[in-house]
Amino acid sequence: MKILVTGGAGYIGSHTCKALAAAGHEVIVYDNLSTGFRKLAKWGECIRGDILDEEKLRACLHTHKPEGIIHFAAFSQVGESVSNPDRYIRNNVGGTLNILESMRDTGVRNIVVSSTAAVYGIPEHCPITEDMPAHPINPYGETKLFMEWMLTDFARAYGISWTALRYFNAAGADPESECGECHTPETHLIPRALMAVTGELKDFRIMGSDYPTQDGTCIRDYIHVSDLAAAHVLAMERLHSEASGQGFSLNLGTGTGLSVKEILHAVEQVTARRLAYTTGERRAGDPPVLVADGTRAQEILHWTPRRSRVDTIIEDAWNWHVSGRDMVIRAD
Repeated sequence: MKILVTGGAGYIGSHTCKALAAAGHEVIVYDNLSTGFRKLAKWGECIRGDILDEEKLRACLHTHKPEGIIHFAAFSQVGESVSNPDRYIRNNVGGTLNILESMRDTGVRNIVVSSTAAVYGIPEHCPITEDMPAHPINPYGETKLFMEWMLTDFARAYGISWTALRYFNAAGADPESECGECHTPETHLIPRALMAVTGELKDFRIMGSDYPTQDGTCIRDYIHVSDLAAAHVLAMERLHSEASGQGFSLNLGTGTGLSVKEILHAVEQVTARRLAYTTGERRAGDPPVLVADGTRAQEILHWTPRRSRVDTIIEDAWNWHVSGRDMVIRAD
């Protein structure tokens, strides 16, 4: 297939582009490069464009005629969404509406969308299943849930087939260190911890130590980015083969939760370096525990996480951190 990947120069997008190319698909990256890196868009043609630019987006679909779209181009920082909700609504909701309208008007029928565990808010229990109520507690989760509602409406009205992948904490890097996590500034736990052990980050802080968990820190389900990429490929291939004009949401996770302090201990074990940290206030909009039940994705997509052991995640992230990350940042 020919697949357009919005946000394909970003973290999860670039890994998915590599997985698509490895599976024999033709990749077209559509990215405004505001947070992505051109050096990570190396598995297909890269078109610099914004999903808010409906005219350019529509022209891209008309010219290239992709058989499907994988959509990553959304803002994703929980704290920022609380302080700047208009930015998230405009981009995540408005941009996705542009994509769906452009698909309708150009005949593209299949879309896989990056969703999130944040749609669940504070869950009733864990592991979280897809039939549990969605009650997001921050604007980021609200925009992702609204994106899923739009997918449902466009499937019903226009026959678009979709899958929304609700993943938990993406982590790690390409095992061959061809791509990995690059954010400026970096906000995610594992790369910040690696920056702390190398001395790049002088004030590493745990955000909250009074949660109702065994050690007081948040518990999350960490899933290797390469496992996420594989699920996106499987989801698109399934849509292409079935052409059902309907869709559904799937959790992507391991079913195992790790606290922030457990992750920091694993970082020390893998890197053989001491990690010093301080403790700060809770981050706005953070639930205490988020752990997935990924059974449905395993049944429907025949997908199984293969690299999501915590030591493997951190080892891959560490190798990327010391071998590839700086070159990508400097190149841009």
